[in-house]
Amino acid sequence: MSHSLMDKPAGYFSNVREEMATFLPEKIGVVLEIGCGEGGYAAHLKKMYHCEVWGIEYEETQGNQAAKLLDKVLIGDAHGLIDLLPDNYFDTVICNDVLEHLYDPYSILSKLKMKMKPEGKVISSIPNIRYFRTFFALLFKKQWDYQANGILDITHVRFFTTKSIIKMYENAGYQVLIHKGINASKSIKPVLFNMLMLGFFSDIKYIQFATVAQVKH
Repeated sequence: MSHSLMDKPAGYFSNVREEMATFLPEKIGVVLEIGCGEGGYAAHLKKMYHCEVWGIEYEETQGNQAAKLLDKVLIGDAHGLIDLLPDNYFDTVICNDVLEHLYDPYSILSKLKMKMKPEGKVISSIPNIRYFRTFFALLFKKQWDYQANGILDITHVRFFTTKSIIKMYENAGYQVLIHKGINASKSIKPVLFNMLMLGFFSDIKYIQFATVAQVKH
């Protein structure tokens, strides 16, 4: 049975990630959002920064909707569409919860280096596979059950930890400027577990990690 991004719950493609705003630079000239959905987040940036905004979206219906809001939208597989982008053009590339959906996010990051200005930055949000609910289900219940959305989203083809995110960027030729856990659980369970394990599990309370990286020169 095949699964598509079209099976997502209402609001999936129009979500505006307010918690990611703190990672944006003070000034933005030209933005590219990979996985722009219906364009809600990118349109928010366009309005807030008065900047030029491009998008790449895999799903045609959502991409056509985004095209009504953004300056230019390419629809299809990002692996091929990256090559069609102008070189040395973007100063901010947004990858919010999209790299884990790609078969080869490593080559995507490598290709993006040619498309970005020298001081350009990639900003990403990536799910944390060691989030305590997922981690505990595997560790204590031997469960690894895929879901319609979330960390074990059925359409995820890559899984990351805080260390593997940093390693991915560094191996692709980037310098990680900011790397921080976001959307922390309010549950006391990960805190207590981390205390019992002498601080080795401080990462398990975060649903995602936000990263800001810049090409090494």
